[in-house]
Amino acid sequence: MGEGGAGEAGAAEASEAGSAEAERVTAFWERLGLPGLVDVHTHFMPERVLRKVWAYFDSVGPLTGVKWPITYRHDEERRLAVLRGFGVRAFTSMLYPHKAGMAEWLNGWAAQFAARTPDCLHTATLFPEPEAGRYVRAAVEGGVRVFKSHVQVGAYDPNDALLDPAWGLLAEAGIPVVMHCGSGPAPGKHTGPEPVGRLLARHPRLPLVVAHMGMPEYADFMDLAERYEEVRLDTTMAFTDFSEATTPFPRGEHGRLAELGLGGKILLGTDFPNIPYGYVHQLDALERLGLGDDWLRAVCHGNGARLFGLG
Repeated sequence: MGEGGAGEAGAAEASEAGSAEAERVTAFWERLGLPGLVDVHTHFMPERVLRKVWAYFDSVGPLTGVKWPITYRHDEERRLAVLRGFGVRAFTSMLYPHKAGMAEWLNGWAAQFAARTPDCLHTATLFPEPEAGRYVRAAVEGGVRVFKSHVQVGAYDPNDALLDPAWGLLAEAGIPVVMHCGSGPAPGKHTGPEPVGRLLARHPRLPLVVAHMGMPEYADFMDLAERYEEVRLDTTMAFTDFSEATTPFPRGEHGRLAELGLGGKILLGTDFPNIPYGYVHQLDALERLGLGDDWLRAVCHGNGARLFGLG
């Protein structure tokens, strides 16, 4: 077979596999009687930035430390088609800076992306810098729905005084912040529950969504979710075979996990497209917890729909 024929055959196989996975994902939420899924932790960002993120994963960088093949290494148009084919009715464009001077530019791109992508919740980010208060206010006035804070990659203390005006504004406006603050997959200088606990003591009404269930400090971040009314957790990569191999969720905490989910505190997140397995595996991992269909309905749709006021 010539090179062109081999390429066409590979594309056909990939399309067939994608169709089969879409059918499995759709069967999952249809069985639960849901109108689709709400995924609060998906990544869309400028292509050149995303390529650098993928290159970091490919290089087994120090913040990952393990082989991490990107399952959905597609262009933007196809990634959107894949999510929509799964029946994801609302998602985010989680993006984040690793240094000063990036956040405002990223926010400009994200605003344009949201304008042309109505099923994406308008997302923004921030970094401890003198301009943070100004561009966070501009994003809020521009209709932003959710913020992303990446304490690990940004290597900053969420209690940095330069961020205080931003946190106060977001708490007042009731805009959720998805924060990667757990110490997985590798600890950072400012990761873990202690800095977040100090932040919440000063801003107790901040709508904080702890990414990745706070792994590996699951129990500590669940404590914060119980203590603060506006603190939630997302399921991103938690409970999957990939994460359970190194940072297993404590079996003794399944009771609290059930209560938090039914209480509106657990939200579906996946990390699409930057995951080393198929999207459906995250859903299978949630189902095999055995917490019941009501819990799955709340986590995979209801809790996110309520948080973001989706019809």
